Amino acid sequence: MSTIRESFPIFQTKSKLPLAYLDSAASTQKPNLVINSLGKFYSEEYSNIHRGAYALSANATDRYEAVRECVREFINAKSTKSIVFSRGATESLNLISHALEDYFKEGDVILVSTLEHHSNIVPWQMLAERKKLKVEFVNIDSEARIDMDDYKQKIESLKPKLVAITKASNAFGTTTPIDSIIKIAHDNNSLVVVDAAQAVAHEAIDVQKMDCDFLVFSGHKLYGPTGSGVLYAKEELLEQMKPFMGGGDMIKTVETTGSTWADIPQKFEAGTPPIAEIIALGEAVRFISSIGFDVIKKQERLLTEEALTMLSSFSEVEIYGPSDISQRAGIVAFNIKSVHPHDFSTIADSFNVQLRAGFHCAMPALTALDLHATARISFGVYSESQDLIQLKSAIKRSIDLFC
Repeated sequence: MSTIRESFPIFQTKSKLPLAYLDSAASTQKPNLVINSLGKFYSEEYSNIHRGAYALSANATDRYEAVRECVREFINAKSTKSIVFSRGATESLNLISHALEDYFKEGDVILVSTLEHHSNIVPWQMLAERKKLKVEFVNIDSEARIDMDDYKQKIESLKPKLVAITKASNAFGTTTPIDSIIKIAHDNNSLVVVDAAQAVAHEAIDVQKMDCDFLVFSGHKLYGPTGSGVLYAKEELLEQMKPFMGGGDMIKTVETTGSTWADIPQKFEAGTPPIAEIIALGEAVRFISSIGFDVIKKQERLLTEEALTMLSSFSEVEIYGPSDISQRAGIVAFNIKSVHPHDFSTIADSFNVQLRAGFHCAMPALTALDLHATARISFGVYSESQDLIQLKSAIKRSIDLFC
């Protein structure tokens, strides 16, 4: 893993203490392959795509479309027609909520969980307001796990038209029993949207095995650039959905009397896309694939166990989330008694430890556990035990100052 860390230039900067970047759940650092791809494209290869009958444009188009195949293979989709590029998971979720409007009628129910990131709550609430729908919530337990009894009861009683659920919680690291969730939903004729933004960099995704109807993720959490993202959807659903935005590249014909749409997936990619960012996203996917998820999961499990053991050694520290480590991604949320998470984050920064403090865009999840804020650490492929040594020193300093 130390060799992998050398692929990230930010960790090669000289400082008194090594950079302990423990905020990969918010956004990952970028390897040289991704950074160099962006620079090379903009400086040597730049052109718009799908429009120019010249070599630069043809080359850019080929490279952009090659990433679609790369992503298809990465998540094991049946066809590249199921892969829509977006500017992130948030845009992908908003795309679904707009393009599916005609699927709903007044009074229909959308079911989400209180574990969700705001990006998988707010678009559905906005859709509900537009179409006079109802958004209902599945409860979580004291360890921030989906209450499956509550889920089954609400699926059967509410008969939701759509279920939107995370594969891994950004706030607590909880991994959900997604296969069971999808099967129960499909048995009750509900479509399923899976938010894989936190999962995609940490475990293999197989959309055919999962049998989800939709799945979204962001490039910037996958060691790729900001402004890049993916929406996967079953082909038959994309064919039925209306476009999210109108403009260039998503049309087949435009006349003064009306327009017709391009074939999928171009129907959902209006205007000039983030070309350089999508090409660099392909580099990120290849980078992660070259490491392998067996290696990634083993390293993250070791670091998570080490972190939980270290944090548990302090009587002043309270840890949140599943006690069963097999139900955790590489994310740990905690608080130090008498120390506000924002104060702790500032102290940690003095030890060159970068972590997140707050409600993590997951207010309903924290409210369900009667929390207002937490400190959160999260691991990436570059994380190492030295990060936790510096974190431990920051915790000791905080306890000395406040407790």
